[in-house]
Amino acid sequence: MPAYLLALDQGTSSSRALLFDREGRLVAGHQEAFALDYPEPGWVEVDARVLWDSLRRCLEAVLPKAGVPAHEVHAIGLTNQRETIVAWDRDSGEPVGPAIVWQCRRTAGACAALRADGHEARVRELTGLVLDPYFSATKMAWILAHRPEARRLAEAGRLCLGTVDAWIVWQLSGGAFLSDASNASRTLLYDLQRGDWSDELLALFGIPRGCLPEIVPSSSNIGPIDARFLGARIPIAGIAGDQQAALFGQACFAPGMAKNTYGTGCFLLMQTGQQPVASQHGLLATLAWRIGGVDTYALEGSVFVAGALIQWLRDGLGVLRDAEESEALARQVADSGGVHIVPAVTGLGAPHWDAGARGLIAGLTRGSTRAHLARAALDAVAFQVDELIAAMQADAGPLAELRVDGGMTRNDLLMQIQADLLDVPVLRPREQECTALGAAWLAGLATGVYGSLAEIGELWRPGRRFDPAIPAEERGRRRADWRIAVQRARS
Repeated sequence: MPAYLLALDQGTSSSRALLFDREGRLVAGHQEAFALDYPEPGWVEVDARVLWDSLRRCLEAVLPKAGVPAHEVHAIGLTNQRETIVAWDRDSGEPVGPAIVWQCRRTAGACAALRADGHEARVRELTGLVLDPYFSATKMAWILAHRPEARRLAEAGRLCLGTVDAWIVWQLSGGAFLSDASNASRTLLYDLQRGDWSDELLALFGIPRGCLPEIVPSSSNIGPIDARFLGARIPIAGIAGDQQAALFGQACFAPGMAKNTYGTGCFLLMQTGQQPVASQHGLLATLAWRIGGVDTYALEGSVFVAGALIQWLRDGLGVLRDAEESEALARQVADSGGVHIVPAVTGLGAPHWDAGARGLIAGLTRGSTRAHLARAALDAVAFQVDELIAAMQADAGPLAELRVDGGMTRNDLLMQIQADLLDVPVLRPREQECTALGAAWLAGLATGVYGSLAEIGELWRPGRRFDPAIPAEERGRRRADWRIAVQRARS
C-alpha cells in the first residue's frame, strides 16, 4: 500500500492542502484564498475563523481530488505563516477578536519604548531576534492591554495565546494546545539556548505563562486529527513555520546549506548546526527544527520587496502587462544600462535595518527604456539576496550552493543573474512546493515512512542548475554600483 503524506499549509493570504507520495511527488492540491483586513494605517488583521475554515475546506477537498482514501494517508504535516497571533477561549474555543498578522505595525511604539529602555541587547541575546513588531510578543501584550475579554480570560486561566500552528492544531485535534519549537522561536518569548519559554522575557512583555502552549518537537506524533474531518484518525506528526519547513523541504540537512524563497519578499535561511550563531552582520538567529530532542539552528535574512517590485512595475507604473513579461522584456537588453532600482518602499531590512530608507530609481538617461527598468528590477532582487549571502558567509562560513524556491524562480534570467552575483551555483529543485513538502517530510520522519534525514535527502532532486558565468571584475563592478545606489536610498 502506498504511503501518502498530507501537508496543510496555512499562509498569509491563502490556505492549501497538498498530498505527496513517499517519493516526494505532488499528487494533488487544493487552495483557497482569503482577504486580510486593514482597520487602521499599518494594522493588518484577519478573522481567525477564516484561517481555520479555509484550511478545513482544503483538507476535505484534496483527497477526493486525488482519488485517495483517508486510510491510505500515513500522517499529516502542518506549516504556517509565522509570528501571527490568535487569542481564544480555552473553554469555548471561540476567538477573542481578530488574529494580528505578522505584517501588522501597531506595536512599533511599544518596541521603540523597549529599545529606549535598554532591552534590545538582552532580548537579542536570549532570542536571536530584534525588537520589532514583526514578532509575536508585543502583539500578545497589545491583546492583553486592549481587549478586556482577553484580560478577563487570562485572569481566569482560560485564555490561549498562540501562533497559527497552535490555533490549527487546536481545531484539528479537538482541543490540544501545542506549538512546535520553530514557531515558538519567533515569538520573542523563547530562550534559544534553553529551548523553552523564558521567564525573564515573559515578565518583560507581561505575558502569563499559562496563556502559552506546550512546546513540542517539529517532528513527532502529537496525536490524531478528529475523525469527523476525514473519517479517519490520521496522526499529526510534523509542524514547522513556513520558512523552516522550506529549509527542510530543500533537504538542507548539513551546516552551511542554504535556501532562498522568492515570493513577495525573499526569505533566506542557512542551516548552522546544533548551536545558534550570533550574527555580527544584521541577521537573525532562529531555530530551524527540533527532532529527537536535538535542536538545529539557522541564520535568517529577509528582503522586504522582491516579487512585490514586479507587481509595482505592472500595477503602479504600467511597465509590464503581467509578471511573466518581466523576463522576456529584460532579455531585450544586455544589462540595465546603468539604471538601478532600490525597492526600499518599506525601508531596508537585513543587513541594513534602515526603516527610514526610501525607494529610488537612479541612473536614468534619455536612452532608458521599459526593458532597462525590467532588467533593473530583476537585478535589484538579486543584489538584495547577494547582500544577505555576504552577511551570512561573514557570520557562518562559505556557501557552496544556493537552493531556491518560490514563484519568482520560474524566471530563468533572474536565477542566472543570481548565480552570477553570488559566484556559486543556484539549484532549482524539480519539486517546487518545498514548504509543504518539508512539513510532509517532517511528518513522515516521525511516523516511520523515512528512517533518517539521509534517506529524505536522497529524494531531493535538482530540476535545473544555474552556474556563474561572469568574470570576477564584472561582479565587483556591479556590486560597487549597487552599493552607491543603496547609499542614495539610505535615511
